[in-house]
Amino acid sequence: MTVTPLWVTDPHPPARKTYRALYLRGTTQIDREVVSARAEVSALGWYRFFINGVDMTGSALVPRWTPFDHYVEYQEYDITEHLIAGLNVLAMAVGDGRFRGRNGALNHQAVYGDRLAGWARVTIRYADGTESVITTDRSWLAGPGRIGATDPKFGEHADLRITDADWLTDDTAPARLAPCAVLDTARTLIPEEVARVQDVARLTPASIVRTPSGKQLVDFGQNAAGVVRIRLRGKAGTVVTLTHSEVVGKDGELDTQYLALLPIGKQWTQTDHVTLDGSETWWQPWFTIHGFRYVEVDGIGHDLSPDDIEYVVLSSAVTETGEFACSDPRLTKLYENVRWSFRSNFTDTPTDCPTRERSGWTGDLQVFTTTAAMYGDVRDYLSRYLRNLAAEQLDDGRIPMFIPAESSAFSGGFPGFFRFLSSSTGWGDASVLVPWDLYRYYGDTDVLARAYPAAERWIGFLLTRADTKPRRQRGRRGTVDPRDERYIVDQGWDFGEWLRPGEDFLGSAMDSLRRSAPVVATAYLEHSARLLSRIAGILDKTDDAARYAMLADNVRRAWRAAFIGSDGTIGLDRQDDYVRAISFGLLDDSEKPAAAARLDRLVRDAGYHLGTGFLSTGALLDVLVDHGYSDTAYRVLRQDSGPSWLQQIDRGATTIWETWEGYTKKGAAKASHNHYSFGVCARFLVERVAGIRPGAAGYRHILLSPGIDSGLDHAKATVGTPHGPATISWVRTGASIEVTTTIPAGSTATLALAGTQYEIAEGNSTTTITVNDDERPRINA
Repeated sequence: MTVTPLWVTDPHPPARKTYRALYLRGTTQIDREVVSARAEVSALGWYRFFINGVDMTGSALVPRWTPFDHYVEYQEYDITEHLIAGLNVLAMAVGDGRFRGRNGALNHQAVYGDRLAGWARVTIRYADGTESVITTDRSWLAGPGRIGATDPKFGEHADLRITDADWLTDDTAPARLAPCAVLDTARTLIPEEVARVQDVARLTPASIVRTPSGKQLVDFGQNAAGVVRIRLRGKAGTVVTLTHSEVVGKDGELDTQYLALLPIGKQWTQTDHVTLDGSETWWQPWFTIHGFRYVEVDGIGHDLSPDDIEYVVLSSAVTETGEFACSDPRLTKLYENVRWSFRSNFTDTPTDCPTRERSGWTGDLQVFTTTAAMYGDVRDYLSRYLRNLAAEQLDDGRIPMFIPAESSAFSGGFPGFFRFLSSSTGWGDASVLVPWDLYRYYGDTDVLARAYPAAERWIGFLLTRADTKPRRQRGRRGTVDPRDERYIVDQGWDFGEWLRPGEDFLGSAMDSLRRSAPVVATAYLEHSARLLSRIAGILDKTDDAARYAMLADNVRRAWRAAFIGSDGTIGLDRQDDYVRAISFGLLDDSEKPAAAARLDRLVRDAGYHLGTGFLSTGALLDVLVDHGYSDTAYRVLRQDSGPSWLQQIDRGATTIWETWEGYTKKGAAKASHNHYSFGVCARFLVERVAGIRPGAAGYRHILLSPGIDSGLDHAKATVGTPHGPATISWVRTGASIEVTTTIPAGSTATLALAGTQYEIAEGNSTTTITVNDDERPRINA
């Protein structure tokens, strides 16, 4: 018989100002030999689960963030070896997590509920063939413990004077615990589907110094996401404060103001507080995660040594499969910076940054999916994201601008202003483009089938937007046949290209609102409809394939009439206009040379600096290379004055910045310093510089095209494929090019080099050819 556990909670409903961790305890007697035992555990909030004082959860932040109104994940643990004869103590601590903690840029609290709760079912099988099931029920005890506030963003408060031993292992429960309450709630539970957010690396300090104000400042030398583990000692009652940040100000003090969306009002910090008990102990927070490189330590009377503190890096433990290196150490460093932004933001959901919003922005992920595939096996992780997306798609087909949508029935549903912003193309198109990219890199048709209904509904919503009147003429260069006006997306909200060089948040928003939205939005309608037609064909939906192909043709015709001028100029005549037009296939073959030449001219006129934002940066270099402007592409890639990738490295970046500038003209840090969106260049490093990319879905065929015109002497890369790792390494010595490859079984490969193609068999091989010197332009960057 199936026994259903109850959601157990504190008997005293908390006031918002008194939110603290929830401690739960249950017991069971065992008087027979145990053969096996497993526990299924979940919580409303992040939890840790213990058996007889043994921590089964460790540093993992579980359950992950899901649309909690729809479903909650549970985890399974094998607890066989931790059970004992006699009294066994089952214990849980539950922190706010994403359920009750602050979420999003506005730091909304208690979005999904205001009462933490635990849920557990332990199934024990005995040697005599019998079985018993222990669940969370009214026999459990609940109450406070040593952890007070547990906000996932603002930090954790702990009082070490309150012991854990009585709660975890003593035969008698502590007096602070009382009979639990039971939540009158029904939650759909699903098993966890992907690797947990857990400890994936440890970092030691690069330096520890005193700031001008006398506080100790620890620099770990690497921006990342996680918490610190620190050895504490001092007088009982002493409060130690740990404040985290990505940057240090010009005054030598930790900068905690740079993330503020507004320059006024109360600012928040990522701060942990620990009250000492007088003994020496190691301490690490349980229910928070911070984005930082530096931590400021205040309240300790002695000087910290590097042995006293370490960085516990937290990330979803996806299998990392990618590598890249080349003869320019700056580009190798760039690839590693992107890796750290990937790690920092692939946590309980793909986030924009580990500091400010920590939200699952659809636009950021849409542009980064293929780059993520350069670093690890993200198929299951992103399929889970798409499941959440489908669950939270709005009734009219809109896609919330972040997934999960940071809303629930408890807090009043999806806010109207968020609903307005969720009309944006480039963001909602994640419903089409992310599954398509997963198919391209993993050959996964199941993800296409699961994502198909949401993608269809999104296209339907865009058609409704396009058919809305009155018409606006923003960004138009031509005249549209009145019958085609219904295919121009010129109403509603779009974030647009977003954060071109020199733009701040307000500037980007106003540019889109006043001028550029229709040329971007209509292009995305055509692009997503075209891809949906291809997806339908792969899924044998023949009628749908024809219908969406016709839609894409109609939109393409309307876009061309509206946004290509009689002189061939496109949109607002900016770099992204040409990148988008070429990469989306909106131009006829005869038009592409002139458009590519105009793009090249715009880049050169900008001093070989890029002028693209979130949506087009990922395609800029490919478009230039594919249309004969490799020299321009590599000058942009290796540009070391701003805006550029290498300028960030020269200024000490260890991750990718949210804006191209990263700092104000006065030298103050601004915006996030750990966003992966502009890290899309890492895909170009692997696929075009080293030269290895899928030639057919799932790398069934592999294209090898070493970037011998990059000005580099050597490059190498490894990518993970569904068939195993594939590698390429090339070295140039004079006029000789030696290319070494490893092709996994189940794949074929073609090597394109100096105008000649070579078929490469699976396994290891080396190819050496001679090329002319004029095929290796030297780049001064």
